[in-house]
Amino acid sequence: MLDTISLLLTIIGGVNWLLVGVFQFDLVAWIFGGQAALISRIIYTVIGAAALWCITLLFKNREHV
Repeated sequence: MLDTISLLLTIIGGVNWLLVGVFQFDLVAWIFGGQAALISRIIYTVIGAAALWCITLLFKNREHV
C-alpha cells in the first residue's frame, strides 16, 4: 500500500514539474498560496519523501507472472 501511495505522489510531483517546465506554472504553489506557504512546503516535502521511497522499488524482488 505504501508503495502505491508513494508512486502516486511521485507521479503528481512529476506532473507538477512538467507544468513548471513547459508552462512555467507551479500548480501546488497556485493552489496553496505560493511556494513559501507552509502547506506548499509540506506538500513538496511529502512528495519528495515519496520519491525517495520509490527508489526502493527499483531494488525489490518481484515475481513475474
